[in-house]
Amino acid sequence: MHDFLTAALYKFVELPDFADLQSPLLACCESQGVKGTLLLASEGINGTIAGSYEGVQAVLDFLRRDPRLTALEHKEAYAAKMPFYRMKVRLKREIVTLGVPDVHPALMAGRYVKPQEWDALLDQPGLVLIDTRNDYEVAIGSFKNAVNPQTRSFSELPAWVEKEMAAGGKLAPVDGKNPQVAMFCTGGIRCEKSTAFLRSKGFEDVYHLEGGILKYLETMPEDQSQWQGECFVFDERVSVGHGVRPGNFTLCRSCRDPLSAEDRQSPLYELGVSCHHCHGQTTAPQKQGYRERQRQVEMSGGRRQAHIGVKQPGSD
Repeated sequence: MHDFLTAALYKFVELPDFADLQSPLLACCESQGVKGTLLLASEGINGTIAGSYEGVQAVLDFLRRDPRLTALEHKEAYAAKMPFYRMKVRLKREIVTLGVPDVHPALMAGRYVKPQEWDALLDQPGLVLIDTRNDYEVAIGSFKNAVNPQTRSFSELPAWVEKEMAAGGKLAPVDGKNPQVAMFCTGGIRCEKSTAFLRSKGFEDVYHLEGGILKYLETMPEDQSQWQGECFVFDERVSVGHGVRPGNFTLCRSCRDPLSAEDRQSPLYELGVSCHHCHGQTTAPQKQGYRERQRQVEMSGGRRQAHIGVKQPGSD
């Protein structure tokens, strides 16, 4: 039985009074028993929340009563247990951090491509397809022939773009003309900003997947798909596949990288403590602290209680 509704949402919109929205939004979420994280900035809103169907809908209705957020869209998924442990509404400079001033996705983003039309775009000759997600996300799944910029954070992408625009790079002009570029990410938010950044650099034919990978996996049948592997998500599901069904990956609680069943067979893997990615990067005292944390998690699990000391994936 799936008792909890998860809603992922974002919208780029001018919110000069975003700080004034923090307290009433938090109060609404708490009154409805909704948990998760919402980010507010002058450029818009971004986040994921979870709770009862009625509670989540009440928060969405609250947001949409603001005329600037009337068209706010969200993606839904259901879970058997609450994926978050607390509710946070945070004020930020950006709702997704690129670190480049004067990039305005509400005005400059590339052209949307619907999931049903995405595969046809990917088959166009000369297209440069870029996965704008972080390296650990790309590692467990991506579109066929996608370029991996090998970034550890979204803010590293502009430097990669600048490098690849030079002669011999993947984004270098061909016969004096910038290449056609398509970008994609988990839910669409990073693509809106990255395509706006590319347009600010003079690229004209720039596209992004509407609704992101999650909408594509929800929409496209697996036997007609160019997606390979699973999609990392920033909640307790860790990964999803076609149909947005929960995948086969778990999370290393030390470095927060996704781990396959094969990864968990490594002699360097210890539940809640380390994996082959991070075993050599933590000290013996740190590992002992993680073991104590894991012991507390298991004790709270035995009492059917949530252990609030566990830092959730995607949190700061």
